[in-house]
Amino acid sequence: MTRVHENCELRNLSTNTILSYSRCIRKFFEFYPDLEPGSQGTEDIRNYLLHLKKEKKQSISTLDTIYSAIKFLYNTVLGKPWELSPVPRVKSENKLPVILSSEEIINLLNAAVNIKHKAILSVIYSAGLRATEAAQLKISDIDSKRMQIRIVNSKGAKDRYTILSEKTLHILREYWKEYRPQDWLFPSKYIKDHICYKGISFIFHKYKKIAGITKPVSVHSLRHSFATHLLENGVDLHHIQLLLGHSSPKTTTVYLHVRRTDLQKIVSPFDIIIKSSDKFYLRNS
Repeated sequence: MTRVHENCELRNLSTNTILSYSRCIRKFFEFYPDLEPGSQGTEDIRNYLLHLKKEKKQSISTLDTIYSAIKFLYNTVLGKPWELSPVPRVKSENKLPVILSSEEIINLLNAAVNIKHKAILSVIYSAGLRATEAAQLKISDIDSKRMQIRIVNSKGAKDRYTILSEKTLHILREYWKEYRPQDWLFPSKYIKDHICYKGISFIFHKYKKIAGITKPVSVHSLRHSFATHLLENGVDLHHIQLLLGHSSPKTTTVYLHVRRTDLQKIVSPFDIIIKSSDKFYLRNS
């Protein structure tokens, strides 16, 4: 596993990707305890992925990550050929994100009575951050003069700037007065490091329940909501792409399918027919 870490670092992969790949590869090796790690053949890989899909009922996104990790192991770490045809990549699902309304966002943030928790959720929504990006923020990343937040070494090992909301800046200042963080903006309560993704996810679901939000949403839905609300308020896709840090504009266009403003302008033909007719009855007499 040391070689895996070293090659990940040489490729300048993010910390989260390194941890994810290492975990996937370790479990792959453990599935074949009688085989030397790295000696598994194409059929072994294929059977392992089928086992995860059929027996373990793993999600499409999880299977895709495991596929990428094993491919990285063979191509980059072991330098072995990767025959793709017997082990096809799982076709991704084309699902639209679930969006929180403006009212639901307010209810969620109002439910967060702990100022640190309110600050975390406010930063994620108001700047369109991934939870891992918010977790790894440092105090020096908050630029109150330019009203920007710097995101360092994010997904794809990229840096970017996103917007700093005036209201979020006020919440952050109130949070700083009470907690006085020194380096990490949101330090862990238990170890000398930043808060982890699971901690942020727990905070989100705690206040989601208190706010009475029943939609099937996660903390990542705050990022989706940020992008959708910007689009509904007239911000163009190019600038939204830059704020989110998407490599391709194609990734950002998904929000065209979930914004409400265009859909609200469309009148159902059923309503048009009823409006022009006096022969429709709600109930037959």
